[in-house]
Amino acid sequence: MDVQSLITNPVAIGIAMGVVGLTIGIIMAKRCKKSVRSCHTGGGDGDCVEIYVGNLSYDMSETQMRKEFEKYGAVKSARIISNRFNHKSKGFGFVEMPNRPEAEAAIRALHDKDILGRKLRVNEAKNKSRE
Repeated sequence: MDVQSLITNPVAIGIAMGVVGLTIGIIMAKRCKKSVRSCHTGGGDGDCVEIYVGNLSYDMSETQMRKEFEKYGAVKSARIISNRFNHKSKGFGFVEMPNRPEAEAAIRALHDKDILGRKLRVNEAKNKSRE
């Protein structure tokens, strides 16, 4: 088989595209792992609280979620988890608050609160890899 027939062969093109896509996916996954920031990594005082927020409306933005939690104190970060392919919300997210008493007040106030037609589920996040 010569180079010209490989270039025009749809099967060969599909395999090549798959290899390139897989390679890019692996590289991006490694970069994402390195860029993840958390209350529990580097320079924190150990009092930072990561909060799980579930049953979010699919229309809620990270900015709206942050504003709801800022009513109770400082917010380090707020992120909504989305589908990697269509970038639509999966209906849950995480908020990091650097002050434990403020975070606990936010959890108590926002758990079961109706926002955009959905009752939020709010509690301290449980990450098994940290325990």
